[in-house]
Amino acid sequence: MAIGDLGRLVRIPSVSWDGFDAEHVFESANAVKELLESTGAFESVEIARASIDEERVGQPAVLATRKAKNGKPTILLYAHHDVQPPGADDDWESKPFEPTVRGDRLYGRGAADDKAGVMAHVAAIRAFVETVGVDFDLGLVAFIEGEEEFGSRSFANFIVKHREQLAADVIVVADSDNWDTETPALTVGLRGNVTFKLKISTLEHASHSGMFGGAAPDAMLAAIRLLATLHGPDGSVAVAGLTSRDAATPEYSAEKLSEEAALLDGVIPIGHGAVLSRLWDQPAITITGIDAPTVLNASNTLVPSVTVKVSARIAPGQAAAEAYAAIEKHLRAQDAFGAHLEIHDVDLGNGFLVDTTGWAVAEAKDAMHDAWGKPAVETGIGGSIPFISDLVNVFPDAQILITGVEDPDSRAHSPNESLHLGVFQRAILTEAVLLAKLESRA
Repeated sequence: MAIGDLGRLVRIPSVSWDGFDAEHVFESANAVKELLESTGAFESVEIARASIDEERVGQPAVLATRKAKNGKPTILLYAHHDVQPPGADDDWESKPFEPTVRGDRLYGRGAADDKAGVMAHVAAIRAFVETVGVDFDLGLVAFIEGEEEFGSRSFANFIVKHREQLAADVIVVADSDNWDTETPALTVGLRGNVTFKLKISTLEHASHSGMFGGAAPDAMLAAIRLLATLHGPDGSVAVAGLTSRDAATPEYSAEKLSEEAALLDGVIPIGHGAVLSRLWDQPAITITGIDAPTVLNASNTLVPSVTVKVSARIAPGQAAAEAYAAIEKHLRAQDAFGAHLEIHDVDLGNGFLVDTTGWAVAEAKDAMHDAWGKPAVETGIGGSIPFISDLVNVFPDAQILITGVEDPDSRAHSPNESLHLGVFQRAILTEAVLLAKLESRA
């Protein structure tokens, strides 16, 4: 039943980015609302939105609530029903919004990130209700966001607006991954993020490359020189002021990195130190997009300006604003033939470190061991979930548990995204066991 319901969600192309049909996000929200209502566990289920700013309103989220009784704790279950754009259909082995089972995996955009997280919550609640009945004392909240893939731009306002409904003792964020398909993981560290667009200009207009090339610097030349300064010879970040975190990491070989990151033959990893330290505890800077003439439309001219998208991951413990200031200072201090720099669309998100001493972490690890038959691994994650710092600001006493249904081959955000069905089953069982443990907790 859970797989069938997940397939129906995957068929809805709920991309929350500008330029995509927002009606699909509303369709997805309505489908999630119906699923939560069908569990019979909630007193209220609604679709809600919050403002981004004075002019814009965020995408629809689903909020379901049930108050605790008899001194029991309240648990909030978070996931998101929006998805990344699919990219080119030709890059997929099956259509991105046509859920397809091949072997032990379900393929489709959102099959793992994060509609599987939505369905893990729904299926776990179903199992819990079937076991204890509908008259339970545990407080239960489900918050299924609709714009996580577009930066959770209304998130901070949403949780303030619905502070009373969302208040909980334990918050489960089902948007991470596991160590492998047989070993569960509890994410305890997240990198922060800094993203922005950088326009690099050298000329008022394009000029003939034969007549002026070799004397007049074109913007592409300046961009190449400027961006190359962001990294050292070994590919590690070379921006003064960006910090690293010193922490022990599990064993993870360069060979395993090459396999899981799909490095081509002969391509070597970048950076220094333990591999997982590079992924979890050191900064990274990636140029994720370039606006420049395409090869098809290239003419023999000097390009006057180039715009790039800069995506930086920040080590846990450093404030994103501090990291952005360091990157901006670095860029403006470089010698790129005097190129003019314009920075806009800056987006900042702080990293997070989980306090692993709380009772909820112990209960979650026990539930994982019961469901998987193996102890959980405490992991960091190279990606960012910036809204967690917003949760902590508004609900400072809540214990945060970051779980997930993904594995190293899920390829979230990429073509051929997929969900391992065995991991899905064990993730559902883990959460159902956790709910039962909290219901029995004094």
